[in-house]
Amino acid sequence: MSKIIGLIRDRLLAHEYGAGTIMDAYYAAFKIPDFVYNLLIIGALSAGFIPVFIEAMQKDKKESWNIVNGVVNTLGLSLIIVSIIALWQTPRLVGWLVPGFTGEKLALTIQLSRVMFFSPLILGLSSIFGSVLQSYKAFAIYSMTPIMYNLGIIIGITILVPFFGTIGLSYGVILGAVLHLAIQLPLVVKYGYRYRPNFHWKNKSVRKIGHLMIPRMLGMATKQIDIIVITILASTAGTGSLSVFSFADNLQSVPVSMVGIAFAIAIFPTLSELAGKSQITELRTQIARTARQIMWLIIPLAITILLLRAQIVRVVLGTGQFDWKDTILTAQCLAFFSISIFAQSLTPMLARSFYALQNTWTPFVVSIISTLVNLGAGIWATPRYGIVGLVAGYSLSTVIQTAVLWMLLHRSIGSLKESTIVNLLAKVSIAVIGMGIVIQGFKYTLGNMLNINTFVGIFTQGIISGIAGILIYGFICHLLRVEEMEIFMESFKRKWFKLKSADVEIGSVEK
Repeated sequence: MSKIIGLIRDRLLAHEYGAGTIMDAYYAAFKIPDFVYNLLIIGALSAGFIPVFIEAMQKDKKESWNIVNGVVNTLGLSLIIVSIIALWQTPRLVGWLVPGFTGEKLALTIQLSRVMFFSPLILGLSSIFGSVLQSYKAFAIYSMTPIMYNLGIIIGITILVPFFGTIGLSYGVILGAVLHLAIQLPLVVKYGYRYRPNFHWKNKSVRKIGHLMIPRMLGMATKQIDIIVITILASTAGTGSLSVFSFADNLQSVPVSMVGIAFAIAIFPTLSELAGKSQITELRTQIARTARQIMWLIIPLAITILLLRAQIVRVVLGTGQFDWKDTILTAQCLAFFSISIFAQSLTPMLARSFYALQNTWTPFVVSIISTLVNLGAGIWATPRYGIVGLVAGYSLSTVIQTAVLWMLLHRSIGSLKESTIVNLLAKVSIAVIGMGIVIQGFKYTLGNMLNINTFVGIFTQGIISGIAGILIYGFICHLLRVEEMEIFMESFKRKWFKLKSADVEIGSVEK
């Protein structure tokens, strides 16, 4: 739901502003506040807050709330200090971030950034409370937070901008952050939280969280530097370049999130348990099995995005000020993104495999290598090929990162059953070729039958071609006895018969 609302958000932005000056300034304005948020908050919470809080909660509930207040006050104070400095130095920071921006475009970026600097503080507090809810396994409310955040941005686009002008975009971001926080507070209070102005700096648990966050912060810093490098280079590639990159990145992130990140999150507890018990053989089996499942799902999705890139961009973004030129450029970027979608989907699982082995430094070092490759490729390709060259460099660095992680993991724990993966890739390649032929055939046939200059026409062309291709992919995988396809079919049958059985029981009760 969050991804769907995110696409609606992007469509509204594309409709109102296209890929031009305002969108370039808007996306650039996010970068420095996001850097602060990701570095101080995501690094701390993902590294140590949840396990430390749960451990304390099991021993002494009052002590667990002292930890929350200690983290809230410490990080809150840190964010206030950083935000004040950033507000003071905004013109200089933005000038470094987007050296290609000048005049009104630079002034607008500075204006939007100054408002958005309040969002890390609000989102930071919200993320702490979100971690509390996860600790209590209250996932329903927690899962709604990104939806509320995007709804705030949508309100900014549709309601606040007409009242306040372009600065309303930033007000929408702040509103989204407030909604992100507000939806969680009542339940956290219900569980027993009460704010106290205590820092508890001498508390062992609070200090432990501080120690645990350091390696993760370094890793997050590397990732954020990667994003900043992309922003700097995109700012020099012409008006609309940063917007196009961001729009294309948001589109390709949908399958990465739904497959790669989802599998990584799901498998992580199992990998940690196996590593903790030193069951390395089973650990290798689980990693290989998960990698095969990810590739079986993500490769056809990546090829579908590659073949239907223009249709996808036009359906999601092709409205209002987002003209055909913007569509073509975004589709070209999406094509190069699609090359690395498989790598982006495997990397989270591989990184978590190292984390399960209590090795946080290897993913950090590999991420530095990836950033350097991205920097070098971007500096070389952007002046020659514009924003498309920047995307190509990013994809190259991601593929290299995945390959290096795989090789180092193999070296660390032994064979990852690569022969079974090669066998899967051979079968998937045959299925993908069949799928591609069907997609192209339907695409050109429907293109001659429908008016693809309309939303209905281009949507119909894309959805029918995509569904037909995916069905053929599944059919060929079934004929080739691909294990992952058989597992999927068995799972589907169990779910289907379970639902049918429930329907029968409900019908019997109603009678």
